[in-house]
Amino acid sequence: MSRIWLTGASSGIGAELAKVLLEQGHRLALSARQAGPLQALADRYQDQVLVLPGDLTDRDQVVAIIQHIDREWGALDQVILNAGTCEYLEPGHFDARLVERVLNTNLLGTCHCLEAALPLLRRGQNPHLVAVCSAVTWLALPRAGAYGASKAALRYLFESLRIDLAAEGIDVTLVSPGFVDTPLTQRNDFAMPMRWPAERAARHIARRLPARPLEIAFPGLFIMVMRLLGHLPARWRLALGRRLARKSGEA
Repeated sequence: MSRIWLTGASSGIGAELAKVLLEQGHRLALSARQAGPLQALADRYQDQVLVLPGDLTDRDQVVAIIQHIDREWGALDQVILNAGTCEYLEPGHFDARLVERVLNTNLLGTCHCLEAALPLLRRGQNPHLVAVCSAVTWLALPRAGAYGASKAALRYLFESLRIDLAAEGIDVTLVSPGFVDTPLTQRNDFAMPMRWPAERAARHIARRLPARPLEIAFPGLFIMVMRLLGHLPARWRLALGRRLARKSGEA
């Protein structure tokens, strides 16, 4: 069974994916800011779990997590970088600090994890690098500038890394979900078509990971629509976005 580091494992897709992978018999190093949910999994799946909480935006904490994994296992076979956040820019009020927070978690935190984990992946058996991106990267949506920019950057980063790591035998898979019912999306105040439960999303991902596809995108119909809309002429996309946008001060 594989030795896997999974980030963002305390809730949402990460927590459900951890359960599925543990049911399959894998050993998991679980990271998130909150230790409680990780320890609950460790208590349930004894001898399969390393509980390694921490703030992944803090490079020193990430290094300490990887050093712990190195001492326990000596290598990693799979790294699933799932940790992330989402905040929305309000019309009429551009907030650079909000953008910084989102980029710091979704992009720079992921980079800290990559830098620390790649040496252990290189020692692993059939190493596999997985990053959770988003379907939003195919179509710009109102208020989603910070989140979309962070996920678009992740897409480019991992597609570039896929090329660079191919010669080392490290496969790279992007996961691009549509709307999934998680604590983050439960705060959204807009319609979320074709939303999946987190458990369904996790089982869908877990079924496809062994084949190491370039991308796991779901739900199929939602992804098809987003990709088609993303290929519309720019003025048509602008008109669509304006139809979806709320006005300044609108609740």
